[in-house]
Amino acid sequence: MTYGYIQRIRNLVGHTPIILNCCGGILLNDRHEVLLNLRQDTGNWSLPGGYLEYGEGYAEAMVREYREDSGIEVRVVRELHLFDKGETRYPNGDVAHTIAMLYLVEQTGGAPLTQATDETVAVKFWPFDALPPLLNQQNADMLAYAAAHC
Repeated sequence: MTYGYIQRIRNLVGHTPIILNCCGGILLNDRHEVLLNLRQDTGNWSLPGGYLEYGEGYAEAMVREYREDSGIEVRVVRELHLFDKGETRYPNGDVAHTIAMLYLVEQTGGAPLTQATDETVAVKFWPFDALPPLLNQQNADMLAYAAAHC
């Protein structure tokens, strides 16, 4: 696996829209609330997850990204759905068409972050019927799917 792949691509193409593969994870607590992370870059909430590095599979990326975004170690329980109509616009001008694999995950270790990192300001469980402002429509679609299927 090669880390820094997306940054190398961005160095070549600048803010030109690109297609990226990513993953998101649904972790539920005993009240059937879902864990979200408050993003440092955009100031809104999203499912923990992120972009695949070159040579990395979806499930492998899910475990790595979940730990980075939330502090929680997870294992993939099952694939839920592939979402291929996403777009993310970042404050720096980057635009990406995102193809996202959604997983149901369970905690195997770690603990929710208690202080901000370079990617995450906070993590919190939210009820599906009272979600905060989300990163994009794709996150909203993934959460709606999970609410109906988990």
